[in-house]
Amino acid sequence: MPLETPVHIANELASRGYNAEPEAVTLLANEPDPDRALERALEAAPEEAIKLTTDHVESALETDEDDRSKVDRTGSKSKNNSGSSRKEHPSVSSGNRGGKPPGGSAETPVETEGGTAPAVGGSTDGSADSAGRHGERSIDTALQSVGIDGDMTGQSTGTGEYGDFVSVFRDRYEKLSGKLRGRVNHRPTDALDSLPGGSEAATVGMVSDIRSTASGHWLIELEDTNGTFPCLVMKDRDFADAVDELLLDEVIAVEGTLADDGNILFVDSLYFPDVPRTYEPSTADRHVEAALISDVHVGSQEFMADAWNRFADWLHTDEAEAVEYLLIAGDMVEGVGVYPDQDEELDIVDIYDQYEAFAEHLKGVPGDMEIVMIPGNHDAVRLAEPQPAFDEELRSIMSAHDARIVSNPSTVTVEGVSVLMYHGVSLDEVIAELPEEKASYDDPHLAMYQLLKKRHVAPQFGGNIRLAPEPEDHLVIEDVPDIFHTGHVHKLGYGKYHNVLAINSGCWQAQTAFQKTMNIDPDPAYAPIVSLDTLDLTLRHFA
Repeated sequence: MPLETPVHIANELASRGYNAEPEAVTLLANEPDPDRALERALEAAPEEAIKLTTDHVESALETDEDDRSKVDRTGSKSKNNSGSSRKEHPSVSSGNRGGKPPGGSAETPVETEGGTAPAVGGSTDGSADSAGRHGERSIDTALQSVGIDGDMTGQSTGTGEYGDFVSVFRDRYEKLSGKLRGRVNHRPTDALDSLPGGSEAATVGMVSDIRSTASGHWLIELEDTNGTFPCLVMKDRDFADAVDELLLDEVIAVEGTLADDGNILFVDSLYFPDVPRTYEPSTADRHVEAALISDVHVGSQEFMADAWNRFADWLHTDEAEAVEYLLIAGDMVEGVGVYPDQDEELDIVDIYDQYEAFAEHLKGVPGDMEIVMIPGNHDAVRLAEPQPAFDEELRSIMSAHDARIVSNPSTVTVEGVSVLMYHGVSLDEVIAELPEEKASYDDPHLAMYQLLKKRHVAPQFGGNIRLAPEPEDHLVIEDVPDIFHTGHVHKLGYGKYHNVLAINSGCWQAQTAFQKTMNIDPDPAYAPIVSLDTLDLTLRHFA
């Protein structure tokens, strides 16, 4: 892979078990082809050597120069003293790997190692010549298009008073009830009280309580802006299992028949705001791709810097030339004080130094790529959602590529394809509350389906979710996205829900000691790549 800086060279040596003298690293970095120079230096080093010295490097470079001269004169590749050609880099794979990663769906995308494809006319053993891997990307940036919707940065006006909470829930109800009223003959809760017993009736409300009766039926209390009304779902109804999917504070519609005394509604049908089954996503007008990643966690001792460098270097290859967008769904850094004893697992203890280090890693990404990022719960922003983007000080630190930094959540429209980006803290809530077959950490995309069905990224208030009281509920999914991208749970999951591509993109952090105590087994170093013209998904693995 490209080794364009002394840092990359040092990292590559460390990954192979070598140390090096600083002068040796400098010599390699100053070579026209550092990758080739490093390989030759390692071949020339004694078998028992664990430290690459300046003498080793100088000797190897002199031998390499002689070999190149022979190639120029004879037109054939010279071999080393043992008679074997240059070693294949162990991290490079030129083929596609079969199989299905954790959290997969029936529509399994192509999965490959994150290696470099051979250049045209080059080697097929993973040792493609430098022209194929170091060449300039021919990207027409004039064709790139990014639009942002729902960025609430700078618009937070809530003060935490009672009236602010009333406003946000009232706005949620109005937005979501509007998506349901066309499906039922809605009546406000106070109007139901005036109907005679036995009447057919329907209402739209926010779930304020769910409890089971002594007979195993379900009593759901629905609340609207006029009051509350009890609704009974009998356990033998064919839709009764939908009650298992309900969360407090979400908005649903029900229709059925009032009891003889009119004080309860026997439910015959239950509706979620949901994504229409006939939804047709938009696609780009040209072949262009986006990489969707999250949870980088720079600053953690378990941050996988080598995997990140392989990813960044791969983006410079011909194979990745169509990848023009990088969308990062939060947790750029590990943060400080996020969980108990976190300081014992930090490689960088200062939060600003963590962002400085992240910015350095971001510089490895090609400069012609458009980058959009949102914060997560480990980032230095408020925990209450919606989370505004980073302040000016952090923005100035992360100035590489002039990345677009927006709030969590936000909808990013990339060449006509809308991507709802949400970090995903509410996935913990959904997975904890719902049956395992409907939401689990092993299949995080199933929990994402639930959020799409409820048309809200964080429907339940008061558990893991901290809600910022605002005049408007910025967490409602008003418009159906073409792609729904989350992170947070460090698990890879993907699938389609009513034609919406849902992707939870894993992480770039190996399992921490804290995660081990929580029985969290992460899926690190995956980069889901989406072709925006077809919405096909390819998984790249760089571990």
